[in-house]
Amino acid sequence: MEAIVLIDFGSTNTKVTAADPVGERLLGTATAFTTIETDIGEGLGEALSLLQKEAGPLTFVERFACSSAAGGLRMVAAGLVPALTAEAARLAALGAGAKVAGLYSYELTDEDIAGIAALKPDIFLLTGGVDGGNRECILHNAKMLAAMNPPASFPVLVAGNRSAAAECARILSGWEVIRCPNVLPRLGTLNIEPAQEHIRRLFLERIIRARGLSREQELISGILMPTPSAVKRALELLSEGAASETGLGELVAVDLGGATTDVYSMSSGLPKNGETILKGIPEPFSKRTVEGDIGMRYSAAGVLEAAGKEQLASLSGLRPEDIENRIRRLAARPEVIPETPEDEALDYALAAAAVETAVERHSGTLEEVYTPAGPVFVQAGKDLRAVNRLILTGGAVIRNRRAGEIAGHARYSREKPASLRPVAEELYIDKSYILAAMGLLSETRPKTALSIMKKEIQRYGT
Repeated sequence: MEAIVLIDFGSTNTKVTAADPVGERLLGTATAFTTIETDIGEGLGEALSLLQKEAGPLTFVERFACSSAAGGLRMVAAGLVPALTAEAARLAALGAGAKVAGLYSYELTDEDIAGIAALKPDIFLLTGGVDGGNRECILHNAKMLAAMNPPASFPVLVAGNRSAAAECARILSGWEVIRCPNVLPRLGTLNIEPAQEHIRRLFLERIIRARGLSREQELISGILMPTPSAVKRALELLSEGAASETGLGELVAVDLGGATTDVYSMSSGLPKNGETILKGIPEPFSKRTVEGDIGMRYSAAGVLEAAGKEQLASLSGLRPEDIENRIRRLAARPEVIPETPEDEALDYALAAAAVETAVERHSGTLEEVYTPAGPVFVQAGKDLRAVNRLILTGGAVIRNRRAGEIAGHARYSREKPASLRPVAEELYIDKSYILAAMGLLSETRPKTALSIMKKEIQRYGT
């Protein structure tokens, strides 16, 4: 049978998915260890062999891939005001599938430059000032980068005040400099899509080659994007629909991993009434955040720090004094899976706390402020309370028998009315872990990808 194979080169596992482009159905999935330290083709070959055993003989007419191998795409961004251009830079980086390793505001200092050098980013996003506004900050920061000793090798994407862009490029002569439109051309107006497209192109041109994935170019039709970007594309398609095929509408999705927890929202999130004032810049309809300190294994200690051992003990039924020891063992052996009832109880507690923390950080907040004219409400970030659909993905959720209870911790709670989390009465589970694969497929066959997702990403409890 002819099939399209979608490949996800992860830091730990290489995942492959086969899709039937004619019947618009999923043929099978398989996973193998990512052999990035030797020959990445070995892990890919093993995964493809396992796939053929599950799905039967397949003729791959097209092969597409995404990657988060070796930590994915590490970016450092700098802007002027934390709540404005620096926030716009952060949203641009995260929306393109990058991991924000560092975010700086105002003028860079010698200490900042030393920190940037230590971070060794793949790309530096230089922003600052609306068009026609402040020039001094972005020019100062360009000069600080240019004076790095020893000189850095990362490319610089200039996406700030357009009247300073040419001078920034001149200051950084000898560097790889890419100019693109300002991420915040006017106050209250985001324009992050051009920067995101440049980030994805740099990923293709530099990161894939540097990580050794280019050795597989003869085996695949193309490595299209970072894995988080592929997931985001899939969710945009699932929300908005394609051609005559309708989507689900506004939604929130949580990808719970061993090292990070990604949250995506497809919603405007604007204030629902005239009595609420929006603080800062309106966020994009399609938004991604990544919590690098929250995860089920490598970052389990971050969940403990965020939630506290008392909450984890309450969720798991384990003694508080046992929690820390168990989490230390998990971090030391991230490959372990739950074997005892106590293990399962701790995994449930970690998942519930991680989901609650990540969605709370992603969602907006509401604060009552008293003014001479009387009390008003100030909203920062997105109001997701009207979003009625929640999608959960990630091995820790897919395999957990208590997925419905875990989802409850993502939802709006009257106990925390200031946190504008989704009501999300409808829960969907990505049981076959196909979102990244469908994001890849959507680049050439969006209707097929949408049809498969509607079949495979099922409503929980039905």
